[in-house]
Amino acid sequence: MSQPELGLLHLYTGNGAGKTTAAVGLAVRAAGQGLKVVMAQFLKSGDTGELAGLAALGVTVLRVNRRFPFVFQMSEEEKKLQTRLDNELLAEALRLCREGGCDLLILDEIAAAYALEQVDRPTVDSLLANRPQGVELALTGRDMPPAWLELADYVTEMREGKHPYNQGVAARKGIEW
Repeated sequence: MSQPELGLLHLYTGNGAGKTTAAVGLAVRAAGQGLKVVMAQFLKSGDTGELAGLAALGVTVLRVNRRFPFVFQMSEEEKKLQTRLDNELLAEALRLCREGGCDLLILDEIAAAYALEQVDRPTVDSLLANRPQGVELALTGRDMPPAWLELADYVTEMREGKHPYNQGVAARKGIEW
């Protein structure tokens, strides 16, 4: 059996924890095999545990370097700024792909940014309809649009069976972040 070319679409979705963790695992595997990996994180800020590990492996992580409240807590001005910054983040990730700077592009929490209209939907739709040749694409987030599910080569759904947060346990450093 011959090795197929890169260029498949992975979706990690569902209401359970582990979507970003699954994408990070894919990034680790790809980087370990010498592939160039770019991960753009939407709607996330703060020092999360995966950043140092990914940097040590040579993975490029793009994110907005400004803390925002949850979207439902933002003023209209904050929403506009977050949208502008997220669109710049998306543009930078796509530029790296066009210039040959990645073999695997991960768009972390893109489904939420898309649903909340924090990114330009036509740009994301165009990316999915016209995926860059030779670039594996992985998207994470809850509530993936049905059209994305149809386009995907892999769909992995994380289902919450039980989570300590529901018993009042706050997110723990090194485990949830």
